[in-house]
Amino acid sequence: LKEAKKSGSVAEGAVGDPDDPYQVAAYYADAFIQDGRRLGLGVCFDAEDRMPRATGSIPGMIAMIERLIEREHAYVGADGVVYYSVESFPAYGRLSGNSLDELREGSGGRISAEDQANKRHPADFMLWKPDPAHIMKWDSPWGAGYPGWHLECSVMAMERLGRETIDIHTGGEDLVFPHHECEIAQSCGATGRGRFARMWLHSRFLMVEGEKMSKSRGTFFTVRDVLEGRATDGRPVSPAVLRYELIKGHYRTNANFTAQGLRDSAGAVRKLRDFEQRMREAAGDREAAVDRSHPVLAGFLEALGEDLNMSAALAVVFPWMAGEHPDPAESLDVFRRINHVLAVAPMVDPRDQPVEDAEAAGGEADSG
Repeated sequence: LKEAKKSGSVAEGAVGDPDDPYQVAAYYADAFIQDGRRLGLGVCFDAEDRMPRATGSIPGMIAMIERLIEREHAYVGADGVVYYSVESFPAYGRLSGNSLDELREGSGGRISAEDQANKRHPADFMLWKPDPAHIMKWDSPWGAGYPGWHLECSVMAMERLGRETIDIHTGGEDLVFPHHECEIAQSCGATGRGRFARMWLHSRFLMVEGEKMSKSRGTFFTVRDVLEGRATDGRPVSPAVLRYELIKGHYRTNANFTAQGLRDSAGAVRKLRDFEQRMREAAGDREAAVDRSHPVLAGFLEALGEDLNMSAALAVVFPWMAGEHPDPAESLDVFRRINHVLAVAPMVDPRDQPVEDAEAAGGEADSG
């Protein structure tokens, strides 16, 4: 970010001091929210309430550590660091399929090898590290310092959702271990509950042309890169097309981002938008209301109910669209309910309000 500021590639005034972690975090958080809104990402339309900052929950983290020490799930090491004792939680490793005997030294947290002697078990992970010289530090019963990187998620989830066991927890496949495994241990250790989340949804990695994204190979793209054409030889891509490309497959399979995939998604979005326009024009002023018992909606929702199987859900939609539609008003209402999920024809926010995309802004809605 410092180099980008020097080169002028960062907007004037976007970051006053690139050495200030709060300003850096705010810069990237704002960029994420802006990109998320362009893609119709629901949480970004209510970011102030639904996207808490970890630095706002430090008191809750300290309170959780105190409970863990009281319940003998945590201890203060000889180095003054507070560690979670994985041996105090027999279920540690169940989510990821690991066992304490199989865990490699230090794999339970970001602790250097020379610090292992301060821990009871090599997989014990840090809850609080006293470090008065650290750039980000807070007072605590264990000295001025900062919390471990697993702690924030447990505390923020409980604070914001108002419950000790949550329904759904998501994340990338690289977070299963150690991050989510540690979340479970500290959450259950603090609350005494048998589980932290009822369901875990882990998405697979996003590939580019069949390979891992790589800056050195020129295959690392941000949302803005794609929308502004830097991934497609200068041709801008509609946010609706990129959104469709990213949601059309099953989240538990590796998504392969390709130029051909974008072209296919552009064609699919074009079909969806053409259908919506035809039904709207044919229905005129007539309106109809359907519910989830409608066979198309029932099939669409049944597929989504099978572990969010979007590809199967879309396989219900397109054959139906290609068939006969004797009641355009009814078909239009069915489609609008489907689009409440897809949000591409047209792009809408969670309240079904239109979201401007590249087509409305003069870009190419079917680029790829």
